[in-house]
Amino acid sequence: MANSPRSALSELTDVLTRLAVPHAIGGSVASASCGVFRSTLDVDMVVHLGSASVGALAASLGRNWYADPDYIRESLRAGRSFNLVHMPTVGKFDLFPAISEFHARQLERARPKDVEYFGDIVNCPVVSPEDILLAKLRWYRDGGEVSERQWSDIHGILAINANLDFNYINHWAASLGVSDLLARALYQQGG
Repeated sequence: MANSPRSALSELTDVLTRLAVPHAIGGSVASASCGVFRSTLDVDMVVHLGSASVGALAASLGRNWYADPDYIRESLRAGRSFNLVHMPTVGKFDLFPAISEFHARQLERARPKDVEYFGDIVNCPVVSPEDILLAKLRWYRDGGEVSERQWSDIHGILAINANLDFNYINHWAASLGVSDLLARALYQQGG
């Protein structure tokens, strides 16, 4: 169990919690937890990590992790994502620095939730269904609107979550420039 994918995810979220680094699972793990399940190898996370905490993060993770402090600091300075790799399982975690107001909202609205990860259940902070829907719409747009997986994830979230907060979604869809994609997805869903 100590070298299972579940233990890697639990270990990372425990370290981030201990270091008081706000974090939340996003990406396909989050969309699968509130939409239609599909397996994924990587875990995407939004984190509010300051440069001063990078050394403590790398040290706390220890030698079972690839967590290069210089690489992480450079990524934070550039406002881009960085990877952490759990070496025993080769589990890859893509961490996205919270650099926008939307990222801040994702972290504020995240709630602890059981997520399935490699057949195990892990309880960790997960972005809300509204926020993962918006993020997926943005990723779909940024990816040239060709990813069938992203579009399928969007439809899965819409199909399974009957009580989405559309005031919130419409506000952020306009802010993120994806109102047209949201309208298309809702039209295709029959809504």
